[in-house]
Amino acid sequence: MAEKIPRLVIAGLSGDSGKTIVTLSILAALKRKGLNLSVFKKGPDYIDPAWLSWAAGSDCRNLDTFLINDRDVLMTFGEYASPSGISLIEGNRGIFDGRGDEGKHSTAELAKLLRAPVALVVDCTKTTRTVAAMVKGCINFDPGVNIAGVILNKLAGKRHRAVIVDSIEKYCGIPVLGAIPRFDGEAELIPGRHLGLVTPSEFESGYKLENRLYEIAEKHLDLNEILKRANDAQALDHTAFESNRESYPDVKIGYFKDSVFTFYYPENLEALRERGAELIPVSSLSDSSLPDIDGLYIGGGFPETHADQLSENRPLMDSVKSAAEDRLPIYAECGGLIYLSRSLKWNSRIFPMAGLFDIDLKMSKKPVGHGYVEAEIDRKNPFYTNDAVIKGHEFHYSAPVSDFETDSTCMNIKRGTGIGGNRDGLLYKNCFAAYTHIHARGVPEWANSFVRLAREYMNAKKQIGINENNNNYVEISD
Repeated sequence: MAEKIPRLVIAGLSGDSGKTIVTLSILAALKRKGLNLSVFKKGPDYIDPAWLSWAAGSDCRNLDTFLINDRDVLMTFGEYASPSGISLIEGNRGIFDGRGDEGKHSTAELAKLLRAPVALVVDCTKTTRTVAAMVKGCINFDPGVNIAGVILNKLAGKRHRAVIVDSIEKYCGIPVLGAIPRFDGEAELIPGRHLGLVTPSEFESGYKLENRLYEIAEKHLDLNEILKRANDAQALDHTAFESNRESYPDVKIGYFKDSVFTFYYPENLEALRERGAELIPVSSLSDSSLPDIDGLYIGGGFPETHADQLSENRPLMDSVKSAAEDRLPIYAECGGLIYLSRSLKWNSRIFPMAGLFDIDLKMSKKPVGHGYVEAEIDRKNPFYTNDAVIKGHEFHYSAPVSDFETDSTCMNIKRGTGIGGNRDGLLYKNCFAAYTHIHARGVPEWANSFVRLAREYMNAKKQIGINENNNNYVEISD
């Protein structure tokens, strides 16, 4: 169906141009005005979406045409966009940055797919009229992209602002939607670290930040013009996902949920619920044992920055390892893989981990793997069929200290890094751990298999209990 959905893509000329702060500022101001907000992030990412969710008060959805096909991207947007409010889509990297010389999977291509106008954020540090040349170049580079306005960032003063605004209006023919000064002497609004920004769960000045973002929007952004551009978006043809959200939960899947492990796509958790799983939060820091569950999901996060606390909680690590020995289905991504390793070396210290896998890891100063992943499943495993092609992404600074047994892996990496040696996907009984993150709407087999395994484990436990009463023993099969 064709539907009028006010929407705007916030893009940039490069990474670190200020897209996130601009988007957060717009959200902070519009939220106080009482508008219905829907928020999306282009590309594989967890940290920026967490901040966008915090600002909007609703889950941020990732839209990425590499992880998910075009049809499902449109369906995701149509399902969660608000026709009665405004939808903001934050881009990533530079607007035309993508794969190959055609820029596949770029912010520009997503904007065209969504038929969404674009506000281009430009870092104006140490430049004036050249900004107009860059903006004009973007307008002409792909006429199919509707660049509807510009937001200037890091301006040095009134004269700097006037020269750039006059140049854009004269040569580009599009409005300046905002002009944000450089705030000399002010600390970063959101502190950063090796994977990007800190997460909202670790940030203690949320109220102060919200006020500062609101102030930026009120003083330096033309909110009325931004809303006008969003409302000028054409009607969009889309269909919504048909999901079985009333599914009665018959199995319990635990997942690590705390300040350490926060990297979960909402769709991944929803996919498990829709297939019959009740999700049970587990704290890797404060819980001393696993609850009564039929499966365990350990997402990504920052185990390295909490390594002291994690390694001190030995009872939970032992509980996880014992459950894995009993064939509890466990799926771990990146930070989860680190948690299940034997040890992690970080800042010249070695921290013992759960020890499920005989692999020692170390943190590097630069990313070891960063970007899209394409892998072929080439060995028997609990979660994926042989010969399946899995698309995902990775961003990790850790790697094995020494060579490891590739026979314990099931993924042949065609694109990306994985654990190393073109391999990923460590296996042990019903446990699977990889540096590769997947998105459930791009890999629907994952949730189906996870819940099926949980049911098999639950039924096996029941059968064991019945037969133990009869002095018999039933072994859980592979």
